[in-house]
Amino acid sequence: MKYFLSVCLFALIGILPALAQDTPPSTHVFIPADNGSTIGFGIKNMGFNTKGSLSGLQGRIVFDAKNPAGASFDVSVDANTISTDNDMRDSHLKKEDYFDVANYPRIRFVSAGITPSGKNGSYTITGKLTIKNTTKDISFPFIAAPIGADYVFSGSFKINRRDFGIGGSSTISNELTVSLSVLATHSSH
Repeated sequence: MKYFLSVCLFALIGILPALAQDTPPSTHVFIPADNGSTIGFGIKNMGFNTKGSLSGLQGRIVFDAKNPAGASFDVSVDANTISTDNDMRDSHLKKEDYFDVANYPRIRFVSAGITPSGKNGSYTITGKLTIKNTTKDISFPFIAAPIGADYVFSGSFKINRRDFGIGGSSTISNELTVSLSVLATHSSH
């Protein structure tokens, strides 16, 4: 009987710390992979479509398709990596009147809530987008596609560049479309 009680006590001691954790289990923690992800944008410049991309993806994602309410995204990209395949334009976009990368090196998104949208694998995410020194609430649909132990999160949204103090030129459209395809690799931590 003493042996049985000892085994139960050790089992209970082993289980209690796991039950007391506030953070989700590590099986639902992912790291956004810069390699394999694309962060693209499109905007009209003098009536022509201009496309570009950003890289330097970093952050932490907690996601469990069975519990989307417990999910969280805290991801950012390196503003200095902005590329439109035009070195002169890219250099201008990095300056103070556009992205001011010297003072604001990262563009960051932090989720506030995630809800299923009715279709399997489709969700709506709300959160705060910070560009330069301005933070705005945004909401957009995304798809979570499992790939083995990893996920690809894809979606797109539109913002008004002037809301974030980006550029004063009147030849550029105010509306900017951002498209995301983020490979999130399973974290073993």
